[in-house]
Amino acid sequence: MLCEKCGKNNATTHIRTIVNGVVREINLCGYCAAEEGYTSIGHNSLAGMLASMLGDVVTPQIASEEVRCPVCGATFSDIAETGKVGCAECYKTFNRELLPYLKRVHGSTKHSGKIPNRAPLTVKEDSETVDSLKLELNRLVSEERYEEAAIIRDKIRKKEAENE
Repeated sequence: MLCEKCGKNNATTHIRTIVNGVVREINLCGYCAAEEGYTSIGHNSLAGMLASMLGDVVTPQIASEEVRCPVCGATFSDIAETGKVGCAECYKTFNRELLPYLKRVHGSTKHSGKIPNRAPLTVKEDSETVDSLKLELNRLVSEERYEEAAIIRDKIRKKEAENE
């Protein structure tokens, strides 16, 4: 396929735009794409895409006024440029700036993790594990509260039988 602008070279850049439901496609060679300003598209990676999303809000500031992460020294401009957060402390330092973009990219600002397909629909959390019951049993025996210790002992036996 030849470049639609010069008609001489092979088209290596394919651009599709959708404006108000109207799809427009253009195929350009590398030289013509550079002339049109398409050389700085950074969507080859997730980091490039995030950088382009964050970069549209970075306002130029004087370097001395720019807030830096106390751990890694990154600025919000650095994060917007690379699309990568420097460290865990950056999430706290730049919380106000990052929240709208995290919500836009992930749909939420709270991590919920993944649930395996074979997992039950509801997860029942058992607050009494065998280990915690054994600790309780040892405490009750050391306090010489044998009647309560016997009840805990029975619970431990029941749980161990369920696990086997």
